[in-house]
Amino acid sequence: MRRTTSPFSLVLLGLGTFLLVLAPLLAWYVEPRAAVNPIDIDTTAVYTGRGSVFDTDRIETVPDRKITVTQRVRGNVEDSERSGNAVWDVTTTVDTDKSLPAADPHDAPDFVPHRWVMDRKTTRPVHCCGEKPYIEGEAYLKFPFDVQKRSYQWWDNTLGDTVVLRYRGTAKVQGYTGYKFTGSVPPTKTGTRMVPGSLVDQPDRPQVLAEEWYSNHGFELVVDQATGRVIYAQTGPKRTLRAPGGKKDAAVLLDTRKVSFTTGTQKEAVRQAKRDSGQLRMVGTTLPIGAAVGGFVLAVVGGALVARGRKEPESPVPADTSGTPQPTLTM
Repeated sequence: MRRTTSPFSLVLLGLGTFLLVLAPLLAWYVEPRAAVNPIDIDTTAVYTGRGSVFDTDRIETVPDRKITVTQRVRGNVEDSERSGNAVWDVTTTVDTDKSLPAADPHDAPDFVPHRWVMDRKTTRPVHCCGEKPYIEGEAYLKFPFDVQKRSYQWWDNTLGDTVVLRYRGTAKVQGYTGYKFTGSVPPTKTGTRMVPGSLVDQPDRPQVLAEEWYSNHGFELVVDQATGRVIYAQTGPKRTLRAPGGKKDAAVLLDTRKVSFTTGTQKEAVRQAKRDSGQLRMVGTTLPIGAAVGGFVLAVVGGALVARGRKEPESPVPADTSGTPQPTLTM
């Protein structure tokens, strides 16, 4: 009796071997290359809250006004492809009900355009492609992929410097769990501005180069762990003017304890976080585990079938009926 190998067993063994090779390839090669920041991003985040704002018509600070902050991020695909980095153009506007709706964001009381360039994998700032301002730190607008339970250096564009955001556990946003980070900014001089002297308690001087000061009552960010996407943001900016060398605020330009993501912005951020983290989880965890388990089972079954084979009888040697003696081997 002899054994033969069936094509089916060879197919099982080959498929199992392929899946076993594919599993680490997905986890260690494909998944890291899927975790990259997009170059064609086009998103808008809206914050709302209440606070004091400077009314340019009344030339005074008015309290308890609704404040709307709109932040739009658009990727510059051409510059991104040319540089190999993610080039994002960002516009931030601060409005009151008086300036909304506005046909042109330039009509807002506060309009700030800038450009952020980052490494697509690490999210670290890259200084090229007309970046403005010179952004530093570990995160801005979003965190790096695979967020860790530690403090991060977050870029504050109003401050023109980084702020330490400390990990504070987890929090749920629209039923979705993320990592929570908080921080604050003490009163800090950020620049100067030419204003009427009367605005900073110097009525005898027609124009004064007043000092601009900024502080923040508190940041609170909730971040998707896998993608680094911010699914909830809250901030409390305060911007004031002081007389040159002054020790106290003379005029308040903006002061709010809290402006935060609207419900609509939260829902859209959570939707995108679920989608993107689900894709990363599938490529980095679900498919590799499935491929490894399936490949092992198929390889074992296929190998067992190859080892057993199929028994077939030996073909008999045909008898010589001619009567002629058969030659023998002699030494």
